[in-house]
Amino acid sequence: MQVIKSFFIAVSIYSKIPVPQFEWKEDDMKYVFCFFPWIGAWIGGCIYFWNYLCGIYQIGDLCRTAVGMAIPILITGGFHVDGFMDTMDAIHSYSPRERKLEILKDSHIGAFAVIMLAAYGLILFGAFSEIESDMLLKIVCCGFFLSRCLCGISAVSFPLAKKEGMLYTFADSSHKRAVKFSLFLQSVGCIGLMCFLSFPAGLAVAAAAFLALAYYFYRSRKEFGGVTGDTAGFFVVFCEGCMIMAAAFMDVLIRSAR
Repeated sequence: MQVIKSFFIAVSIYSKIPVPQFEWKEDDMKYVFCFFPWIGAWIGGCIYFWNYLCGIYQIGDLCRTAVGMAIPILITGGFHVDGFMDTMDAIHSYSPRERKLEILKDSHIGAFAVIMLAAYGLILFGAFSEIESDMLLKIVCCGFFLSRCLCGISAVSFPLAKKEGMLYTFADSSHKRAVKFSLFLQSVGCIGLMCFLSFPAGLAVAAAAFLALAYYFYRSRKEFGGVTGDTAGFFVVFCEGCMIMAAAFMDVLIRSAR
């Protein structure tokens, strides 16, 4: 029963998908991170289905790309984008660590949050529009699953910046060994599928995800002394962007080699 409740908690927090509601207890949160990647699976499936419809009804590239980019936000309600914007505001404040942590908790958005989100959106739009191969699109769709696997692993493995907030609550309540083992197996399975679709492209996209994870570890330690719920949101957005850019690069490389 705890596993089932953990699944519903994960879906209700990290997505807008309607699920049964109930009172949360500490024991019900032990395995929440184990189911976090499956929100990414839902996102990837919806993006692939949208592209499939675009092919059938000959929908233009502009509409295909714009709606495809909007799908993760529609499913998650912008949950991770909010963390990305707060983190950008904090980092670009160039303030002491304590002040940066205060900025993360501030519900208002600053100029740098808007600037960096706009820059990210433009880069992502350009990269996503270059993915024409069905095989590479499938790898990108798998990437939404992988980014959340790595985010979950980081939440229970990386040092925490503060002993409060949603991330601390779930990380502290988690059965860390079971969560790490589950997410490790899910990551291996996801990367295996990506490499099965195309070994060089799958490896390149997976490598981009792990480079993003390494950067996240370094930057979160340097700027905040550890990770928070907002920085976790930043990582999901940043990791997915890195994987999409890697996939776009591989698609252009493959096309130019023909």
